[in-house]
Amino acid sequence: MALPKNILVPTDFSKGAEAALDYAVALAAKLDAKVHVLHVMAAQLYGSEIGVAITASMIDEIFRAARGSLDRLVAPRTGKCAFGPPLLETGDARATIEQTALAVHADLIVMGTRGNRGVTRLLLGSVAEATARVSPCPVLLVREHMA
Repeated sequence: MALPKNILVPTDFSKGAEAALDYAVALAAKLDAKVHVLHVMAAQLYGSEIGVAITASMIDEIFRAARGSLDRLVAPRTGKCAFGPPLLETGDARATIEQTALAVHADLIVMGTRGNRGVTRLLLGSVAEATARVSPCPVLLVREHMA
């Protein structure tokens, strides 16, 4: 078994995702691996599903804000390990994480989880659980309070 050389870290900008990134950065530094940070914006944000007309300038602003958030997330960690360019994609998070893992040749996905149970998990689903089920590589789940 080879140790990971490409680590994908999906982020939703939550505290748990930030804890997962910190864990991945520390791991990458020890393994001389590269970290690829990914944020997936839901595709339905841009359709009529939300009942509000979204102009092209509004979409551009949403993308600029997300790109800025990605850059602010990575900047303080630069120099601690190697990073690929921050990735900003649209679509279903579960499928996009899987596709991105293949595209960057990820050997490991490190992502945060809230650990929801019961009705909350039933209603919201679990991107982390779905990713673990379909991932082309191992998935390490990090809870915010455990990092």
